[in-house]
Amino acid sequence: MNYQETYHSYLKQAEDVLQQVCDEYLPESSQVCKAARYSLLGGGKRVRAVLTMAACDLLNGDMQAAAWFAAAIEMVHCYSLIHDDLPCMDDDDFRRGKPSCHKAFSESTAMLAGDALLTTAFQVLANAPTSHQQRVEAIQELSAAAGAKGMILGQELDLYHEAVPASAGQLMQVHRNKTGALINGAVQLGGIAAQCSSSTADMLRQYAYDIGLVFQIVDDVLDVVATTDQLGKPVGSDQENNKTTFVTLYGTNGALEHAQAINQRACHLLRTEFGEKSAFLEEFAVRLLVRNN
Repeated sequence: MNYQETYHSYLKQAEDVLQQVCDEYLPESSQVCKAARYSLLGGGKRVRAVLTMAACDLLNGDMQAAAWFAAAIEMVHCYSLIHDDLPCMDDDDFRRGKPSCHKAFSESTAMLAGDALLTTAFQVLANAPTSHQQRVEAIQELSAAAGAKGMILGQELDLYHEAVPASAGQLMQVHRNKTGALINGAVQLGGIAAQCSSSTADMLRQYAYDIGLVFQIVDDVLDVVATTDQLGKPVGSDQENNKTTFVTLYGTNGALEHAQAINQRACHLLRTEFGEKSAFLEEFAVRLLVRNN
């Protein structure tokens, strides 16, 4: 396996569909749609899209369906970023090295752009080139991941703990929902495209929540040690917002050691179940651990 070639293959399949659905559902004649496209097509690592494609490929599934599912989850992720950056939430002026959506357009336009991306994501799932049953399962999965018992709950708890310090257990609950729920949703969508068994879905869920936690721990560390140029957004915002983070609780080195142990557990799980076929997802997990942006 050539990791970079495989990554870019997954990325291209997902981004081709993203461009296609943007052209169909988000016309540039609309200022709201233009704002949505500005944020959605403006770069990013596409972690969730690649996870959807990789999980499907691991299970020998329908990669065309997976690409549509991947496009939908990137739309939901982008909506969450647009809303997170708003003054009433995290109040960030930059995202991916350029002005946040509300800075490039306006607060009201950014709010509507996020709303448009969220609703259009489910339109994409409803029209994905796969069976009716898989479409329904995909809609169920993504709505649960992004909904009031998933990502939104995590965001709610995150805001609450700006004023109330969080224990280690409470911090885990925040990020299992805020970050982990959508990452798990991405992996589960890949499983749905492959029509995987419930036992395989359960195993993939454990991997997904583990790497979601690693992703967040590294984010917390980077907010302390990275530069604005590296991240493409302001650093130090966690401390400014009085947030309890993994660095707050464990220190920089302790947080990274915790992330490494979780990462090893996630990779061992996949290797035990799939052997060499899991090589891409194992490397994906490792690179989340050592990323610098």
